[in-house]
Amino acid sequence: MQEKQRIKSILIGLAIAGFFLWFQTTKYDQIVNVRQRLELLAYDVRLKATLPDVKPCDQKTGCEQIINSDKSIVRDKRVVIVDIDEKSLRREGRWPWSRAKMAVLLDQLFANGAIVVGFDIMFSEPERNSAEEVLNKLSKELPASSPVIRTLKNKLSDFDNDLRFSEILRNKDVVLGYIFHREQHPPIGKLPLPANIENRPAVMQSTVTHMNSYTASLPKLQSAARFGGFFSLDADPDGILRRVPLLVKYKDKIYPSLALETARIYQLIDKFTVHTEDISNVTNVTGIELTRGKVIPTDGEGRVIIPFIGQSKSYLYLSATDVISGKFPKEHLKNTIVFIGTTAEGLFDLRAAPMQGVYPGVEIHANLISGILDNKFPVEPPWASGANFTLLVVSGVLLVFVLPFLNPYYKIAFTLLAVATIAGSNIWLWTEKGLVLAMALPLLLVITLSAVNLAYGFLTEAESKSQLQDMFGQYIPRELVAEMTENPRHYGFEGVSREMTVLFADICQFTTISEQLTASKLKELLNRFFTPMTRIIFDNRGTIDKYVGDMLMAFWGAPVINEQHAVHSLDAAFGMLEEVQKLKRDFEAEGLPPFEIGIGINSGVMNVGDMGSEYRRAYTVIGDTVNIASRLEGLTRFYDVPLVIGEKTYELVADSYACLELDLVQVKGASRPIKVYQPLCRLEHMTASLKQELELLHQAYRLYRIQEWKKANALFEQLMVHHERPLYSIYLERIDWFRRDPPGPSWNGVFERRTK
Repeated sequence: MQEKQRIKSILIGLAIAGFFLWFQTTKYDQIVNVRQRLELLAYDVRLKATLPDVKPCDQKTGCEQIINSDKSIVRDKRVVIVDIDEKSLRREGRWPWSRAKMAVLLDQLFANGAIVVGFDIMFSEPERNSAEEVLNKLSKELPASSPVIRTLKNKLSDFDNDLRFSEILRNKDVVLGYIFHREQHPPIGKLPLPANIENRPAVMQSTVTHMNSYTASLPKLQSAARFGGFFSLDADPDGILRRVPLLVKYKDKIYPSLALETARIYQLIDKFTVHTEDISNVTNVTGIELTRGKVIPTDGEGRVIIPFIGQSKSYLYLSATDVISGKFPKEHLKNTIVFIGTTAEGLFDLRAAPMQGVYPGVEIHANLISGILDNKFPVEPPWASGANFTLLVVSGVLLVFVLPFLNPYYKIAFTLLAVATIAGSNIWLWTEKGLVLAMALPLLLVITLSAVNLAYGFLTEAESKSQLQDMFGQYIPRELVAEMTENPRHYGFEGVSREMTVLFADICQFTTISEQLTASKLKELLNRFFTPMTRIIFDNRGTIDKYVGDMLMAFWGAPVINEQHAVHSLDAAFGMLEEVQKLKRDFEAEGLPPFEIGIGINSGVMNVGDMGSEYRRAYTVIGDTVNIASRLEGLTRFYDVPLVIGEKTYELVADSYACLELDLVQVKGASRPIKVYQPLCRLEHMTASLKQELELLHQAYRLYRIQEWKKANALFEQLMVHHERPLYSIYLERIDWFRRDPPGPSWNGVFERRTK
């Protein structure tokens, strides 16, 4: 009997190993995508595990390291980042800054020893000449012969900040950044000179990415600067930046990236070589040789794996406002490469990197130039696919024929040994040789084979239905169960369609919180959260639909019909928010992470009933109304409010609750735009100040939606001064945008929200 079980276990193991080998080699698009996602995840884990954890020096040990203001260690002193950060925006004013101010910034950098300056920002629009604006106005009131008019005409160039900036750029080693686009649309600005490469015809025939348009700096600025490099960064399918191109094709020319061009100028190189290789009648780029004997390894499209040297702030960051004012450690700029970029959230240059979700885009270029100067890039060798296949075969065969003969304890020990061997050798090749080989599939094969062997013989068909029945009663409040038992014939599990209200509640920043806790602590936190939330929903005649991770879903109006379903849902929501504040105080006292929740509520017709399969069923609600409620919960983060309700819910509670209109949005999954609201309090608790605020907001919305930007802006500024809600700053930013880029006469005031 035991022998038969071993043979069966070996056959199952061989089938699993065969599946993994097919999974590794198949060209089926969807499988390829899954395989790539797994390996990308393994790449991220490996990178995080191998990045140096450098601690700031103390008085005892001492050191010569440069330390940023946030106590992070500067790991490459050759590169400095001048940061247009929040501090700079507060002191110097909102972006974009005057070109005169940028000229002062550039003067300071070169005056204090910078060798090359690269701009991770663009100057694609001309700056308005204040004197010219005055002249245009006076020309309507004074004759052309007027001395004032003549004087102003003669002085126009004195107020031309673009001209002043171009004069500063001239004869300096400055690389202006620009963007290439894959889409076809009219180009903006002027491109710099293309790359000066020795074998351009071969590279033009290669698989280097071809671009169709660009947005670049003003012609007068680019002509003065002479040099330029693109800073277009395309993320992987999961939205994370791991590879970037160093070269692209546009029309019949090759253009370098911002990092490559900056490195070329820094090393005083005029012409460089791009290595190519013909594979199956296709010309692939294999590397870029700036200096003789040092080849930067690339893939066939001219892309490189970003050689991250650490977490963000691994380079010296100088606030742009400090550089402008001259209040910075000037000795750190001597003989350096400087990148000017931004980490301010509103300027949208924060990217997702493998080791952290928010990473400054400008530091990507800094990492690239460090890799170029040190000729240190991770590389996936041409023989990687063969090595990955061999590793799967060896590890699969070994585990298939060994695990069935081991007892459970030895199986676990052998599995851990296999995992440690595969992971350790992979990380050694990564850190010591710079080689990128597959790790996810081999580890997944080992874990799968081990799990199947451990589970085999213990799986049984039992208890699923009884467990489901035991749990089902937990989702319906006792009050409703009592009502149902009084008239059981009136209730059933068959599906019905009726007007109801559904609620979604979610813990904000749950991923961040979960990373701070052990599994047991996280379980304890969730139990302590869900227990009072469930009680409050039960107290307000709600039905718990489900718990998914940190999300709670409930509805009102079934199985017992409830005419006040919307009001009861809001009563529950406010009770939940109040309870969260109590929990926060308790958690903080115990050293647990504080948290907030977001709640989305929507009312409307939905289907309710017992749904599922013969193996698992649940009494639940479905329909567009439910989907929209989920989207509304997501909007709480966007508007920085704890509770968002839909238009129908507002209509049903308008006689009971004072609500603040947030927006007219087109949420994902909705067929038409809906108004969304934030309930504030019961009507009987509304103050005169709140009533005045809501009236003023109504006027502001009316002006905003008819595109009276100036008047609407004035009202929102007034609201912001007196009430300081994050909502008003959102509208002020939108109005500022619409003033520069009007939405057109057909705009109906809708804000389109396509993500949850």
